[in-house]
Formats: sequence, C-alpha cells, structure tokens
Amino acid sequence: MKNTSWKKAVCLVACAGLAGLCHPYAAAQPSASLEGQIKSTMKTATRYMMEKVSYKGGFVWNYLPDLSRQWGELEARRTMVWMQSPGTPQVGHVLLDAYHATGDEYYYEAARQVAGALIWGQLDCGGWNYVFDYAGESALQAWYATVGKNAWRLEEFQHYYGNATYDDSGTMDAAKFLLRMYVEKNDPTYRPALEKVIRFVMDSQYPVGGWPQRWPLMFDHPFAGQPDYSSFITLNDDVIPDIIEFLTYCYQSMGLQSVKGPVLRAMYLMITLQQGAPYAGWADQYTIDDLKPAHARSYEPRSVNTGTTSQIIRLMLDYYQLTADTRFLSGIPAAIDFLESMQLPASEAAKWKSRPRREGDILVPRFIQPETGKPLYVHRKGTNVQNGHYYTDDELSNTIGHYSSATYVNPAALRREYEAVRKLSPAELAARSPFLSHEHIPLPRYFTRLRGKATEETARRLISSLTDEGCWLTPLKHTSHPYRPYTGSADPEETKYATTMVGDEHDTSPYPCTDGQLCISVADFINNLRLLIELL
Repeated sequence: MKNTSWKKAVCLVACAGLAGLCHPYAAAQPSASLEGQIKSTMKTATRYMMEKVSYKGGFVWNYLPDLSRQWGELEARRTMVWMQSPGTPQVGHVLLDAYHATGDEYYYEAARQVAGALIWGQLDCGGWNYVFDYAGESALQAWYATVGKNAWRLEEFQHYYGNATYDDSGTMDAAKFLLRMYVEKNDPTYRPALEKVIRFVMDSQYPVGGWPQRWPLMFDHPFAGQPDYSSFITLNDDVIPDIIEFLTYCYQSMGLQSVKGPVLRAMYLMITLQQGAPYAGWADQYTIDDLKPAHARSYEPRSVNTGTTSQIIRLMLDYYQLTADTRFLSGIPAAIDFLESMQLPASEAAKWKSRPRREGDILVPRFIQPETGKPLYVHRKGTNVQNGHYYTDDELSNTIGHYSSATYVNPAALRREYEAVRKLSPAELAARSPFLSHEHIPLPRYFTRLRGKATEETARRLISSLTDEGCWLTPLKHTSHPYRPYTGSADPEETKYATTMVGDEHDTSPYPCTDGQLCISVADFINNLRLLIELL
C-alpha cells in the first residue's frame, strides 16, 4: 500500500486502446544523426541494466553503484525481486515498448528474460507476493522476520502470509506484461503462466463482485486489536480497477468471453459500495458480509476516503463509457456534493503543509467517519515498531508524515468532466468500448507512462549523462537503517518521531536520503528509456 489511496487515475477507455494512447506531449522527430545516438544510448543503458544490475532477469528499485546495497520498498537482498512499481514488471513493459519503437529484437529478448523471472516467482495459486527471493522461501521468511518485521510504518511487511497480493498492482502488472508477451508473437511459452493468473483472478473474486487484498484467504494476522484486513473487499491502490483493466485486455486481445461477466459484476459492485448522502463517497475497504466500510493498517481507519472518492468518480465515468449504462453516472452528483461539503475552513487549511496546485483545488480531510462525517486525523507516538502506536483524533496539526491525513480535490473539475461525458453520443460510446464495438481493438503499443517532456534537449541530456560504464546515476531518494535486533526500552509516549518518515535506528522503514549518495534507479531508467522512445 502506498501513501496515496490510488496510484493513478484509471482511464480504461484510453488505456484499453479504445481511443489510442494519450501522450501529454507530442515529440518532434529527431534528426537522423540524433536518432542514431538515441538508439545507441538506449541499447547501452539497457545492456547495463540487464547484464550488470538485474538478478536473473529481476529487479528491485534502487541500487548503490557497487551493488553493495539495494532497496525495493524496503532494503532487499541481492537475490530478491520486487513486484511493486517501479519494479520488475515495469521493466518488462518498457522493454516491449522499446521493441515496438525500434523493431530491434534485442529488446524482445531482454523482455523474455524479465518474463522468465516473473514466471519463476509466480506462486502456485497464480499470483505474486510483493517480492520473491531466488534464494528460496526460507530466505524470504527470514527477511520478513527481520527487515520486514521492524519496518514501523510498512505493516504489510511485518507478517509473512505466503500467499499472493493484489496490493500495489504487482500481480496485475505482471499479468498484463505476460499477456503482452503472449499476444506479441502468439508464443505458447507464456500461455500456461497467463492462464494460471487468469484462474487466480476468477477464483479469488467474491460472488458479489469484489476481490480481497490477498488470496488464498488467510486470517492469521490480527493486528493492534483489529481483525486481519487482508480478506476485505479492497479498492485501495487500484485493486478492483486494475483487475477490471486486465480482464478487459484479455477480452479484447484473446476473445475470452468468460471474463465479461466477472468484469461487469465488479463494475456494478462499485455502484453498491457508494455510501448514502450526506457522506456519499467510497471507502478503501469493505467487510464482506455487510459491505460496510472497514479498517486496514493501523493508520488507515475505517472511513469514507475523500481521495479515493475523487478517483472513483472518474472511474465511474470510465465505466459509463464502457457500458453506456447511466447507472454509473447516477451517484456522481451526490459524491461531488460530499467532497464540497468536506472543505476545510481557511483557519484549518492554514495548518496544512502544502498548498493547492490548481485553480479549484480545495483541502479536505482524507478520512471521514462514516456515520458522523467527522474527520479522522492520524498521529503516532513511540520510537519504533516495538513501542510505537498510531491513533486518530480531530486535530490536523502534527499528523503523520508518511501518510497524508488531508488531501486536495477539485469538485469543479469533476463536474466539468461529468458534464462532458454525459454529452457523448451513443455512437461515440460504441466506438470507444470493446464491450459495445464490433471492431477488433488492439492493445496499446506503449504501456509505460511518460513523465516529463520529450524534446531533443532532453535526448541530448540523457545521451551525455550516461556514464562510461553505461548507466545513469541519480541521487538516491530514500535510504534506511540496516536491520539490528532491538534491545533495551524506549518511551511509548515519545513524540520525536510523530511526523518523521522513520523512527529510531531500529526502524527499517525508508526515509529521505540527504547526503548526495548516487544510485542506479530503476524508475529513472524506465522513464529515461520512455522519453527516448517518445522521440523515436
């Protein structure tokens, strides 16, 4: 689970290839000489990542240049492979993107190496955990019992379940990549792993239409006096929209009619999960028996989430465009009214640590108590996982630094988007949706999101910044305390770490690196390659 409720604004209608891939910038065609330099730089950087950095086709997030330390969301062993973005599946995606841009078989073969790693790490159930370890399950369990268990704010790593997770898109990003590998050349090598993950998705869906965070279901980690949340129906971090997107890709690229029913069942569940007025938003998790808002980690209280609500409004607009069913539009006005009603007064907004970015942004509490509409602001005390604890109150000041207790939403922009979608004609809707169109709609050629502007100046900067060894070095954004056993005692009422990213030296959670240390960043490699691809 990440800091934000949803990692991206899901746009199935664009992303499913229905309206083509949307780019924030249109790149000019480079000169012939620059094009040659771009291709050479791409190849050199990719060779370094595959031959020097990768471990048997797998990646984590960041590496020190001498590979003496490496991190995913937490510090990792050299033999570990990370699934969460920007991890191994995203490297596979950008390699396929590079293959499409250049026609160079090298990138396809590199993508095959990544696919091989993912297949090795696929669990028997068909999904993936956040991370797997080529050293074996006992090594992974030992890592969970040390580094994972002592990550104060990353509670999802404090217990080893041994099952798969939908959280943070790791399973679905891998599934989409294996689907792309299969349909690229109709290579039967990838059919068994692909069918395995499709069965995983179908088997793990609840009859009502949602999915748990983890599957097969386990209930063995009650935490902080609360039931194990991993079986709850989960919207947080794109669980349902990511699965719907994957199944829609399977429908349009493989003709799998069996997935349409589960997709529609999940989409219509989203209507049911909206809360009634005046707090007509959506929660991050729901209990299965009564579909009521539920808790997750100890700093994710049972609530209606305003950030999630803003994103689901856009999701409902997408589902309307996929189905032409106006029921997906019916709850949007009440949801926008709810967001507007939660605007904090100027005296409260002045306490917040950031300012609005766009005209029309308003500051709202992130977590809203479902019955009363009161804000739930999250705080913590203590020094590490052994003595620390989280709690909520109605005070916006001094909230935790690693998970936002307030967020900006833009009701005016949501109303404009709502009105624009309402005006689409039946013919326009039919042309955009694989469920309404009789035409074959291929998968997008490029899956990797573009960050930044692709210009010749950008290309020359990336060409010149490649090291003699063949990699890009960038400042390390986050580091961590190495694991050390906890001995001694500390004050559970300590407030020194109330707003920091990390506690004392026993906390293995990552925190901002400020000493100028350079690293090999997988995220930067992916984006640099994507910028160069855009110019081609």
